[in-house]
Amino acid sequence: MKPIVVVGSVNIDFSIRVAALPRPHETILGGDLTTAMGGKGLNQAAACARLGLETHLVAAVGADAFADQALEHLKARGVVTHHVHRLHGATGAASICVADDGANMIVVAPGANGHLRPRHIEQAEALIRDAAAVIVQMETPPETVKAALETARRHAVLSVLNPAPVDARALVLAPLADLMTPNEIELERLTGVAGQDDAALREGLGRLIAAGAGRALATLGRNGAAALIDGELIRVPAFAVAAVDAVGAGDVYNAALVSRLVSGDPLPAAMRFAAAAAAISVTRPGADCAPSPAEVAAFLAKV
Repeated sequence: MKPIVVVGSVNIDFSIRVAALPRPHETILGGDLTTAMGGKGLNQAAACARLGLETHLVAAVGADAFADQALEHLKARGVVTHHVHRLHGATGAASICVADDGANMIVVAPGANGHLRPRHIEQAEALIRDAAAVIVQMETPPETVKAALETARRHAVLSVLNPAPVDARALVLAPLADLMTPNEIELERLTGVAGQDDAALREGLGRLIAAGAGRALATLGRNGAAALIDGELIRVPAFAVAAVDAVGAGDVYNAALVSRLVSGDPLPAAMRFAAAAAAISVTRPGADCAPSPAEVAAFLAKV
């Protein structure tokens, strides 16, 4: 099978467990501080590799010890890092609060991620040309995301835009995306349509398609996911599990979804596989939580 190319961010995550997420202006006591590698690009690349795909990451790290940790982390998980560039400055960082019910709040300092440029995409064009899919998010500059999507389109490679964190400029990129995968908050921010009932989802996803996206899918947390396929709203429920940490679940979902799409599954079947992978991921702490294909198969065999 052809490889997957992920273009995205690399961060060091600083996490604190809390009983409940703080409100504005509230100071609370939490548990111990833990550090781990993260960033949507790194997470999605590691998840793709864990799911059995040859995976290459196009990204940037800084000139610090965290860069070494990131590269070691990626290589240990089977991700090819030939296009992870070492730049001046700091590696990206994220501050994360995780509540006992699995909810989270995340603030990202982009660091080197903000200096990943279109020229780095140009250097990876031969890799993208021969890929099965390209996955991008919004934690790197929009012009770099655009360059990646344009390169994928030029070579007829499946392009997946996960518009997270939400950025209105993602809507301008919709015509370059074969598939957009916002969560419910991102869908609302991009389209102005709120709610998870069928009418709202049909309207919101329809607006993404009207903006130019080839297909559109929204992840809805405990309410599963929904896609608009040929004008018909398709809902795939989530699997009920005892969640301990939702950090990284969206990244696992996107990786698992793409893993089945490039294998030829129709979108609803890929969504069910992705729902199972995400369900497994939230039962594990931290963002390094992707299951293997065998684990997903075993989970689906029991439900």
